Amino acid sequence: MSIPSVESLRLVYGDAAHEAAARLASLEARHRELFGPGEPWYFSAPGRTEIIGNHTDHNGGKILAASITMDTVCAAAPTGDDVVTIVSEGYPDPVVIDLGALDQVPHRAGTLSLVAGMLEALVRRGHAVGGFDAVVSTQVIPSAGVSSSASFETLLCAVISHLFNGGSIDVATYALVGQYAENEWWGKASGLMDQMACAVGGTIALDFSDGVSFERVDFSYDQLGCDLVIVNTGKGHADLSEEYSSVPGEMRAVAQALGARRLCDTSEEVLLDRLDEVRRVVGCDRALLRALHFFEENARVDEARRAVAEGDRHRLLGLIEASGSSSWRWLQNAYVTGDATEQPIPLALALTELYLKGVGGGACRLHGGGFAGVIMCAIPTEATEGYIRLMSSTFGDESVHLTNIRPTGAVRLGA
Repeated sequence: MSIPSVESLRLVYGDAAHEAAARLASLEARHRELFGPGEPWYFSAPGRTEIIGNHTDHNGGKILAASITMDTVCAAAPTGDDVVTIVSEGYPDPVVIDLGALDQVPHRAGTLSLVAGMLEALVRRGHAVGGFDAVVSTQVIPSAGVSSSASFETLLCAVISHLFNGGSIDVATYALVGQYAENEWWGKASGLMDQMACAVGGTIALDFSDGVSFERVDFSYDQLGCDLVIVNTGKGHADLSEEYSSVPGEMRAVAQALGARRLCDTSEEVLLDRLDEVRRVVGCDRALLRALHFFEENARVDEARRAVAEGDRHRLLGLIEASGSSSWRWLQNAYVTGDATEQPIPLALALTELYLKGVGGGACRLHGGGFAGVIMCAIPTEATEGYIRLMSSTFGDESVHLTNIRPTGAVRLGA
């Protein structure tokens, strides 16, 4: 298949369609160099942003999330055998997996394990899987809270769906397959929010209380008169698995003390009524704060949806700010307590709050898993240029990313 036309790419990339076409041309050349002449298909999957709903998915909560214009792209072609070969730009070694020997792939061996886990999950779910050659390139910031891993996972699901299953695999399966690979093969206790936001595209309201369900929401930051700016504070997530796992673990400990499996199966009122008892049983005040954050975040998601429907710009910005404040103060994932001298996220938030106070508008919040990585900022459009200058002077020119909400999720380009 030839590179999709600029006109068709506009459906995904808008005004950046010419830039996307150049990226795909580079992928095509690399694919030909590595694997010889052929007719690869082209795929894209975005990164994601959470608007409200930090660390709630793993306990059956609610989230307002969206895909962003940073994406991962690939050129892929079937080989007719059982060998999957994936070459990723910027990584020295290809991922090579024999589908007939999945049980021989080690767990917790990085991307190799992640891909093997996804292939296993797809086979277990009854989907066809075959060998293919792929070249991958990404704009999604790695290990920084905008879900580079979920972008890659949903991209791979889109490849397999279209190459071997006629495009029939649904986006919820994309998410479940990615989560399974992270949980069982990568050893990461992740939820489903990242994968769902990357797979579906646009702004979506997610509810994880009974499996996973979503509704599309007509929202973009343009409606607030704001630009979406992501600031990478410079420290990655790669070595923070213990911190991440503590959040769902402590929330579930509170739920179990209340006789429930997850926090969605109980309520804030029940917790407050039995607070002394639960505090004795759990023996961790931070766990109680994290549980209260969960309940308040769910309420904020519902209120945010009402604010979007009513066009209440100021209320929505206030809710985004309140969500970020709760993550910092109650959820306590703004920095690693074992190294309290290093606090790039609180520093970035403080500088942003001072800037927004001066311009009179906007909102900022800790973003993603936290402990390190990025903050998300809704900056009044007329003040964006000055904000980018400010944050670039502190964190570096390559750390500040002007992005937007993308209308499409994981897709085959040109289809």
